Amino acid sequence: MVTPAAKLHAPPFGGTNMMMEHRWTAVVTLLALLVYFWMSVQVARARGKSGINPPAMTGDPLLERAVRVQSNTLEWLPIFLVSLWLFAIYWNELVAAGMGIVWIIGRLVYSLGYMADPAKRSTGFLIQLLACAILLFGALGKIAYSLATGGL
Repeated sequence: MVTPAAKLHAPPFGGTNMMMEHRWTAVVTLLALLVYFWMSVQVARARGKSGINPPAMTGDPLLERAVRVQSNTLEWLPIFLVSLWLFAIYWNELVAAGMGIVWIIGRLVYSLGYMADPAKRSTGFLIQLLACAILLFGALGKIAYSLATGGL
């Protein structure tokens, strides 16, 4: 039975306290997915401009670049999202969210650079790589430390 005092301190709309502690990470997760959705729309727009229908993926440089940007982002999303959440849970939610924003900026810089000229993709790629490495190795290090010290 839920006591009246517990009801007063319960988060609104049925959420849990743990998840409410990670709302910034949740916002960044949704932003990352919106960026990926935007990249998918860019593929559709490039298809429309080129007149190349599915399942063909080649024949127009703009379409090929849009597909590559979307595919590369999809390749990175699992690494990024798992690392983002584990860092938020084991280290610090705000630092994780901040690194997540850096990752998103890196993906946007990558996209804009690649679409302009594939040789201009490196800066954005390095930005997102660094952000993802901090999240991944930060989470891994904290989890390993916690296991080695008995959960401290």
